[in-house]
Amino acid sequence: MPVRFISDLHLSPARPDITRLFLDFLQSDGRASSALYILGDLFDAWLGDDDNSDFATSVRKGLKELTDLGVPVYFMAGNRDFLIADRFADETGVVLLEEGHIARLYERRALLLHGDSLCTDDHSYQRFRRIIRAPVTRAILTRLPLRWRMGIANKLRAGSKTQQPLTEASARIMDVNQSAVETALIDANVDLVIHGHTHRPAIHQLQLPNGVAAQRVVLGDWYEQGSILEVRRESLELINQPLPSL
Repeated sequence: MPVRFISDLHLSPARPDITRLFLDFLQSDGRASSALYILGDLFDAWLGDDDNSDFATSVRKGLKELTDLGVPVYFMAGNRDFLIADRFADETGVVLLEEGHIARLYERRALLLHGDSLCTDDHSYQRFRRIIRAPVTRAILTRLPLRWRMGIANKLRAGSKTQQPLTEASARIMDVNQSAVETALIDANVDLVIHGHTHRPAIHQLQLPNGVAAQRVVLGDWYEQGSILEVRRESLELINQPLPSL
């Protein structure tokens, strides 16, 4: 059975079609996986492990049903769901991974990232990332009442919707930096990196400065369709799944 990777689902109550596709995926392809890796932004905004809404509960239930069947599920936080913590892991059975985890995929070792750490040309975002990911910031946020966190998340989402369309230059800045990719691969001593975040699914062939041939796999988002990476002993394949009609 293949190892499957997904990221950037951005699940939210506002998109029940995506949630339905994800839950169906867990009950079908998820069960036919030797392992499932979720590389961040599973949620459009995770407000904290004390979110007991029907929506959050349904997602936790779906993950728990899969891990109860013995399928290992690994989760790495993204820029939208970095508040996922131990309680979520306990309630779902998923294993929390740190950014930069090295996974063994058959005979290969792969560097796993959400992907935003590679977008080093976007200096303002990197400053924001350092602040919002700091332990003190996380501690403050999780101590706020849930309704306050909901208000903060709503304001951030509203702000992102009012941004101007991306120019070619700004789109380039928000993509990964090639030197950052090469450095990450060389430092980790691997020839494969898998990440999401940029919503530009592709399998890139690279030649590193040290002469090593490498691959960069970019996972797709789930806005208009499901996007899954299937890793087998001899192949890497990106697969799309259509959204259901509700």
